Amino acid sequence: MYPNICIKMNTKKQYALFIVITLLSFFTANTYAQRHYSSSLSSAIIRAYSDSLAIYKAEIDSLKRSNDSLRAEQGYPADNKYFRLFSPTAFYPDVVGRAFSIDGQGSNIIDNGLMNIYLRHPELVDYSTILTGRDVKENIQPIIAKRPERIELAKQVQEKEPQPTTEIETEPIDMVVTKPNFWTFHGDYYLQFLQNYISSNWYKSGSNSYSMMGTVTLQYNYNNKQKVKWDNKLEMRLGFQTTEADTINKFKTSDDLIRYTSKLGLQAHANWYYTMQVIAQTQFTKGLKDNNDYVYSDFLSPFTLNLSLGMDYTVSTKNKKLTGAIHIAPMAFKFKYVDRRYLATSFGINGGHRTMEDFGSQYTIDLTWTPFNNFKWKTRLYGYTTYHKYEMEWENTLTLQFNKYISTCLYLYPRFDDSVNRTDDHSYIQFKEYFSFGFSYSM
Repeated sequence: MYPNICIKMNTKKQYALFIVITLLSFFTANTYAQRHYSSSLSSAIIRAYSDSLAIYKAEIDSLKRSNDSLRAEQGYPADNKYFRLFSPTAFYPDVVGRAFSIDGQGSNIIDNGLMNIYLRHPELVDYSTILTGRDVKENIQPIIAKRPERIELAKQVQEKEPQPTTEIETEPIDMVVTKPNFWTFHGDYYLQFLQNYISSNWYKSGSNSYSMMGTVTLQYNYNNKQKVKWDNKLEMRLGFQTTEADTINKFKTSDDLIRYTSKLGLQAHANWYYTMQVIAQTQFTKGLKDNNDYVYSDFLSPFTLNLSLGMDYTVSTKNKKLTGAIHIAPMAFKFKYVDRRYLATSFGINGGHRTMEDFGSQYTIDLTWTPFNNFKWKTRLYGYTTYHKYEMEWENTLTLQFNKYISTCLYLYPRFDDSVNRTDDHSYIQFKEYFSFGFSYSM
């Protein structure tokens, strides 16, 4: 009984041992297969990666490829894309064209690298040289001959000047540098006429008269737009008239003036200037009255010279319709000279002298207002006082311009002077007026 049991137990152990040995063999074989498979897969990936590197190396290493761009026996390279790796970074239109093509084909690794530089680092690109495929071939040809000399290659690339893709015919330009002109000139010219005819049987009586008036105003001014201004103005007026009632004088003067005004200013602030002003005034010819040969005035009879120191304010609106200057001088010197001695007392010079000097204060307001294109009003208000006597002149000229050459003028001239000798039937206030029509010209 016992031996049989023993045999049965040994048989079960054998089966269990067999099963364990079988499982161990299976797991060992599976592990070995996995390790072998993994090793084979890794080797395949490494080989593929190595092959890819070799292919790219062969493509980049243009000196070892049979179809390389620098192969000298071909004369011109069959493919010039590798030249761009060794040349200075330039702009190639074909690279951009392939990158932005509709199908997106044709780009390669070199084109992608150049586009990356164009987009991310445009400061590294020389846009003065835009190269095409033919330009690259022409640039490669001199490099092929000097391929062994790498230093000479670099020198040649640096020394080569960029060639424009298109030839532009240029003409030499002569540059002329001119000195700025701070002088300005302006002139107004008028020639006016007035005629009056009355028949001999006119019920209110009267006499025929003819008159002519010529006026010239010249201005020559300097302004350096910084600190200094120098204004110069010369005014000349001369008018003649003839009347049938005057049997002694065929012609008499209706207006007679020569006046020169000069102002030198140094800018103080904005439109204010420290100013020295000079006014010199006389007349052209004799002053006469109807049926009288007595000379009431003449050239240098009188002659006045006024020198003043003060401040000037320049008037100029934004639309330039009102322009001019206001001069205020607390210090002024006046000199008067009469060439005809017998006329000295008529102009306030007593004691048998011909000259007179005095000191005082002075102001001058000289403005031009142009409210419309064909209408102009010029006004000049002058005043001088020694605090014992006072002289004031207010000249007004209103001009209506019909066209460039035809105009009409109205002249109003009130005057006050208590330095001259006054008759009992006259006051110190004087007045003069005339209205004329004729030719005018401005420049």
